[in-house]
This record gives sequence, structure tokens and C-alpha cells, in this order.
Amino acid sequence: MPADLVHLVRHGEVHNPGHVLYGRLEGFGLSDLGHRMAAAAVTGLAGHPVTALYASPLQRAQESAAPWAEAFGLDIRTDERLIEPTNRFEGKRMNGRTIADPRNWHLLRNPRVPSWGEPFVDIAARMLAAMHEAREAVDAGEVVMVSHQLPIWMVHRALAGEPRHHDPRRRRCSLSSLTSFAWVDGRFAETGYQERSAGLMNRSTDRGAV
Repeated sequence: MPADLVHLVRHGEVHNPGHVLYGRLEGFGLSDLGHRMAAAAVTGLAGHPVTALYASPLQRAQESAAPWAEAFGLDIRTDERLIEPTNRFEGKRMNGRTIADPRNWHLLRNPRVPSWGEPFVDIAARMLAAMHEAREAVDAGEVVMVSHQLPIWMVHRALAGEPRHHDPRRRRCSLSSLTSFAWVDGRFAETGYQERSAGLMNRSTDRGAV
């Protein structure tokens, strides 16, 4: 039998003193608080039969997967499809000055795609493909997949039948959150959302996500 549930876990807080959009840039690992958040996330599935663990290749995701590997005695399987989307604003501060710069206007011409990076529909498609394969790759139990805010939110909107374009300020996908899915009638259906590190959120900085 395939996996009973697939859980998408967002990474913890990133050490980002420059407050830049880090995207796929190297060198952005978890802060001390981020490591605590990642450890707290694991408590959300305490006692569950987690039998496989996947993670994006980016440092912050690999570090966030480490507590899961330790808690459940699993190896981390790296899956490129769980990675943060491409973004032409990587390395920049996303503020009014950046948006007002005429040199950047061509990147903002179509936020429905979006014109500054990987298309939303492509993000959803690769994430769902990874989830399907991970579910089928185990005999039973549950699968944890550590990814990033936008990829997880694209799965949510795709399965809810909502347009992929959206207001990023309204994403329900906080640091180290868990979004869970079951296979129902031939498709994934969202079954739950947890914020196990909610008590740490008021001390965190959630900047730099695509």
C-alpha cells in the first residue's frame, strides 16, 4: 500500500541580516531560532509512522529536515522538485525603491505568470509530481517533504481549485508549518495545517522568501 499521508513542511527562519530575497542563492542557512523552529515542527507528527523523508536541496531545507531524520531514523532524500522557484530579484531587497526602479519594470509586467520567475503552474506541477512519486515509493506509513513557502502554497491553491496568482501577503504557510494531504478518490486532498513553532513566531523574521 502507498503512503497514507504526505506532509509538506516549510523550513525554519533563515539567517538573513541583509533582508534580501534569497531564493536559490547559496549560503542562506537557518538562524539559531530557525533550528529551534525546525525541531518544534517534528512534534507535530510525534507517534506517527513516518517512513520516508524528502527535502529541497537548498541549505535551509536540508537543515530543517535534519531533526526529522534524527527523530524517525531516516535518511534525507534530496528532490530537486521541492526547491524554491527561480526569481530574477534574487539578492535584492524587495522594497519600494526596487519596485520603483524603471530597470525592473519589465520584470513586473505580468504578476499572473509571474514575469519575474518560474510560472506558478509549473511550480504546482513539479510539486504534485514529487508528491505522487513519494507516496508510491513507500509500502505504508507517512511521508514528510521539506520545501519552501511558495511551492507549498501552490499545492494548496492547485488542489483547492483556486487561481495560482495571489497576494503573497496572504499565504497561510508560516515558518516550520506542516500542511498535510491524503489520497482521496484518485487525488490529493488537504487534511490539516499545523504551526508547531507558533510560540516562536513573534521573535522571528520571515523575509527573503520568493
